[in-house]
Amino acid sequence: MANPMAGEVEVVLDGVPHVAKLTLGALAELEAELAESDLLGLVARFEAGRVSSRDVLALLVAGLRGGGWQGRAAELRSVEIGGGPVAAARIAAELLARAFSVPGGAGE
Repeated sequence: MANPMAGEVEVVLDGVPHVAKLTLGALAELEAELAESDLLGLVARFEAGRVSSRDVLALLVAGLRGGGWQGRAAELRSVEIGGGPVAAARIAAELLARAFSVPGGAGE
């Protein structure tokens, strides 16, 4: 079960729940994958609603890997993500928000 206070989000892949979390290593992997000079650009794209399916997939992979999953992006292309594409985008946004929020801060 995911712990939101620890920045974790639950992702269901083919009916199996997984924990996702953007650790520092996962964030570094994400920057490299998306060729961003920093993550603020990615956050700004999400806030502006200019997110691509590639962004969502990269965020999910980074978060899942931060949660201990050993898979690759290619594997996510063939699994059923619980809730479909809309849920995947919501989960990606939650991962970003939780990675950059202070536990117990405003809105928690």
